[in-house]
Amino acid sequence: MASVTKVARWAFWRVSRGLITRRAVVFAAGMLALGLLVDAAAAAKPPKLVAWKAGTARAKITPDKPLWMAGYAARERPAQGKMHDLWVKVLALEDARHHRAVVVTADLLGFPKALADSICAELSKEHGLRRAQIMLGCSHTHCGPVLAGALLDIYPLDEKQLALIQEYTQKLQATVVKTVGEAIQRLGPATLSTGQGTVGFAANRRHNTEKDVQILRQQGKPPRGPSDHAVPVLAVRTIDGRLSAIVFLYACHNTTLADYEWSGDYAGFAQIALEQKHSDAQAMFIIGCGADQNPMPRRSTELCRQHGVALAAAVEDVLAKPMESLEPALHTGFELVKLPFQAEPAVEALKAQATKPGYVGRYARRMLKQLAEARAAGQALPKFYPYPVQLWQLGRQQLWIALGGEVVVDYALSFKARFGPTTWVIGYANDVMAYIPSARVWKEGGYESGAFNVYGLPADRWAPDIEQRITQAVQGLVDKAREPTAKKAKLLPAKAL
Repeated sequence: MASVTKVARWAFWRVSRGLITRRAVVFAAGMLALGLLVDAAAAAKPPKLVAWKAGTARAKITPDKPLWMAGYAARERPAQGKMHDLWVKVLALEDARHHRAVVVTADLLGFPKALADSICAELSKEHGLRRAQIMLGCSHTHCGPVLAGALLDIYPLDEKQLALIQEYTQKLQATVVKTVGEAIQRLGPATLSTGQGTVGFAANRRHNTEKDVQILRQQGKPPRGPSDHAVPVLAVRTIDGRLSAIVFLYACHNTTLADYEWSGDYAGFAQIALEQKHSDAQAMFIIGCGADQNPMPRRSTELCRQHGVALAAAVEDVLAKPMESLEPALHTGFELVKLPFQAEPAVEALKAQATKPGYVGRYARRMLKQLAEARAAGQALPKFYPYPVQLWQLGRQQLWIALGGEVVVDYALSFKARFGPTTWVIGYANDVMAYIPSARVWKEGGYESGAFNVYGLPADRWAPDIEQRITQAVQGLVDKAREPTAKKAKLLPAKAL
């Protein structure tokens, strides 16, 4: 305003001496006022949306004591040594409107419900994160440690092992919470981009033996049965273009190895290869819907390395090509779906199984005791399970669906057909409570259709409408994510769309 006063005094002095006309002064004043209005409008206009913010952190979680290993009932002793270290890795994201989310990946069989709930409760308390903003993923390696409250019927654990497992699980929880906090503290401007590659070592284990797969591939034919060979990739770069994080997915059991050394299996070798190539980047693997998929061939360290290198090469191919940039917008959704059990275990069948060795007998004896206690208290066993379904949308279109449990590949193929071929679908997320069969697999039967005695659930199998219930929940979350975009589109004139 001081500058306006000076201009007015100057104009009055010039007019009084006949150096300029009054009409010129009026014109100049009008132009000055217009300039002031433009400046005021610019000042009142909200700032442009800033870029993404991203932060990474990692921590070693290799057990330092001889714990029992998770994933195989045939193991007879705790781990002995390591092939390579196990890790928990975190990517924190923040969009232009300061909405945050964190994705955690870990070289674990999965995060059981009690552990996942405790981690999320701490993160809510310390960082204000809601459940929808926290995605707990894993590699589902079968060369990681047993965790408290998960698959305990499978292993012949004594009191000493149970105490070690409890101690490790508590330490793991503290490590995850601390690592998430470190990633949030490191949030800084970033860009996000996506792409998709392919690699073909996964094969449907319900339809092929390893010998079948070798013969078919030699003949130039694909293995039988459905598979998902896509390798979705999320690249996170700093503003100056430096690669800081690589998140990649693949729908295949992480079961190349079955020995007694800690390792991330093929996913561990893939992450190591990528981090050797990109020394400033954190490579993060998350398993897709691979419950009925195995890496074939397998059962040797060299084959494991080959699969990992092949997966890393597929990621490198994506990074070397133009990728799709994601706008700095993030939507997060989460729902617990009631998945009903078909029926509780029959007492006579349990009594027959209780005499058997191994996990079948341990499960039956525990169920008989649980049934007796429930009936003595006038209660019934649980009739359903609270199943976690999560949906993130990054940018305007990129969907990331996270499902709990060991999810068969049909779900990934179904959601890609429904929402688009670049949709990301992961399993084993936020809880690993049992196998999750599709309607097809449920009808066919077999291991992946039930296996409740492996996970210890109080039933024989899921109710037959399991796929329908999960699909409805996912569709509902997708509709909520896309609703704001649809509303904005309706407000725009047709020619602007």
